[in-house]
Amino acid sequence: MKKQIAILGSTGSIGKSLLKIINQDKKNFKILLLTARRNYKEILKQAKIFKVKNIIITDQKYFEIAKNKNKKSNINIYNDFKTLSKIFKKKIDYTMCSIIGIDGLAPIIQIIKHTKKIAIANKEPIICAWNLIKKELIKYKTEFIPVDSEHFSIWYALKNNSLANINKIYLTASGGPLLNISYDKFNNLKMSQILNHPNWKMGKKITVDSSTMMNKVFEIIEAKKIFNVNYNKLSILIHPKSYLHAIIKFNDGMIKIIAHDTTMQIPIFNTIYNGKKKIIKSKKLDIKKLNNLNLNKVNYKKFPLLKIIKKLPKNNSLFETVIVSANDELVDLFLKKKIKYTDISRKLFKIINQNEFKKLKSILPRKISEIMKLNKYVRFKINSMSV
Repeated sequence: MKKQIAILGSTGSIGKSLLKIINQDKKNFKILLLTARRNYKEILKQAKIFKVKNIIITDQKYFEIAKNKNKKSNINIYNDFKTLSKIFKKKIDYTMCSIIGIDGLAPIIQIIKHTKKIAIANKEPIICAWNLIKKELIKYKTEFIPVDSEHFSIWYALKNNSLANINKIYLTASGGPLLNISYDKFNNLKMSQILNHPNWKMGKKITVDSSTMMNKVFEIIEAKKIFNVNYNKLSILIHPKSYLHAIIKFNDGMIKIIAHDTTMQIPIFNTIYNGKKKIIKSKKLDIKKLNNLNLNKVNYKKFPLLKIIKKLPKNNSLFETVIVSANDELVDLFLKKKIKYTDISRKLFKIINQNEFKKLKSILPRKISEIMKLNKYVRFKINSMSV
């Protein structure tokens, strides 16, 4: 019997990578749903190739364009995720969630009850609303697998190991495009330098986050929430080659090191074939990289945003939404050339140190709506800052 699946965010890099894997094994999969925000041309092309009957295009303008251009098509085109109950008559086998940013939160919450397994690739929903996501996972007995390479590596390493046996988890960081550029030159950086990641082909936003190391702040928060460990058991190591993704030291003295090629194909492949005897084409063991790991501690002076980790509350709170929203807005302003690169960290600290936001460290997220409302408010505050 074919495995029934859904891909939320099928036109992005994660969605395309998953479709590439499925295309090599079509006989074992049936895609019931694809979704996109604006890229109606790509999603319609995907739907025809994989014979998908249902698609969701959330942007109203492009939804209407797609509807008008495909009136005679047998593809059901919807505009929002309220239609999931129409599409799924019973639980499907697998869902990939790769909708960028906090916009992916509501779809994740809505689809959990419709799927046996959910793979989540985007950071923001986990950071801002893990308690809400976990509640739904437990309620509907849905299995969760993280897709981010570091968290997938930790998840993979922890099979048959108790969380109580963890002594320390190390996430690795390449150091991004600015690792070998001195901090005193940051004021004169060109956009092309910042967007030139040495190891990964990523979108502009995540590449900027890599350059500031904000992506590692997010990944530490994710790891804390997903694996239910204290922040003092989490650390970051610079590893320029991006070959190692996680190192776990256990209380029994054992150490696990998880490595794989710098491609998201491997974590994605393993989420969909978890436990199955399937083979992915991969490179031979890179002995040269293993002999030159070049692991180092992080430079907090060069990457000041890493200091945010020390300001994080122990429990889930709305403060995490403030951090995500502020960073997203500041990176967007930088990419639009409305602020300088060094303004990202300076203004981010200015926002999160305001009393009205520090008070949120003790407030647990209760509803998606309050997270989304706070997201808008923080973005408004960023844009109203005079300096």
